[in-house]
Amino acid sequence: MITALNRDLKKLQARAFDRADWAGECLRRYHAVIAHLAPALIQPLRTLYDWMFVPPTLWPFNIQDVLEDCLTILEKGKRLSARHRLIIELLPEPPDETICAAVADHELHIQKGNYENQVKTQAKYSQNELAIKSDSELHRQWTRIKDAFRVSDYQDHKGVIRRTMTAERNLRPTFSVDMKQRHAVFQAAFDAFCLRWNLYGMQHDEPLLLKLAVNLTPYGTMIHIPAYWSFDPKRDIRWDAIAKLHRTRVHGRQGSALAEGLAERRQNAEKLRELDKEALRRKLKGEKKHEFLCAGLGWDVRTSPKRISRLRAEFEKPGEQKKTE
Repeated sequence: MITALNRDLKKLQARAFDRADWAGECLRRYHAVIAHLAPALIQPLRTLYDWMFVPPTLWPFNIQDVLEDCLTILEKGKRLSARHRLIIELLPEPPDETICAAVADHELHIQKGNYENQVKTQAKYSQNELAIKSDSELHRQWTRIKDAFRVSDYQDHKGVIRRTMTAERNLRPTFSVDMKQRHAVFQAAFDAFCLRWNLYGMQHDEPLLLKLAVNLTPYGTMIHIPAYWSFDPKRDIRWDAIAKLHRTRVHGRQGSALAEGLAERRQNAEKLRELDKEALRRKLKGEKKHEFLCAGLGWDVRTSPKRISRLRAEFEKPGEQKKTE
């Protein structure tokens, strides 16, 4: 168990966000639990375990929370519920190593707030950052917030307070403000402050200006252009780097021409299927069969037989190969 655990932690050691530290105890419990389980009971856990090595950027939910809950159930000698099994069974296969490596590297840049490998014009950020840091009105408003609230209650371990995050289509986890709740009132005041100054937060007394950012999500790639940014699509963004990052998860080529080609091949495959049946009925073989198939498909008789074989194999249905031979 110790060897397996050490191997797992070594995999996560170079990952962003102290991944090895906060996964360590969960992985230790996993290896301890599976040592006493039958193979059939291990399989659902194996799915979650495999996802533990996928960068969290690609997680649809907190995988570790679900794994830890499953481990607690099994440690008590109980079985996983139908709902636990449903969640696990609905998870797709984890992304392959190539995807995980590319996204893990992306996370290391995000952890440092470094988008320079995808954004060209850093001068626009630097210019606005200098302006707000020296703005007396910003500091006056921040002082008013500190007078009204104990801001240390809302800081993380780095002294950072973040505004409420927006999401796809500007949908938000919550949009209401309960004015009876002190934390809700603080967040509303802080969000208004961040909106006024184009911030994503404050670190102690330092304003954190929004950057032009490119972020992967489990469902796609998001490009955030701050409201203050005078955007020039040709000069501001390294589209080749963004395209490379996004295409990491895309399998195969796409496009209208390819879609049309696929539709045409599918139509020809259906026609070929009927021609094969007729050739079998007529007992055609060799050159005569090839000439018959080419004529039926509207192809030149000089067409290579391999092209017909590829078309047949691409859309082949189970059990058809024997019938066409």
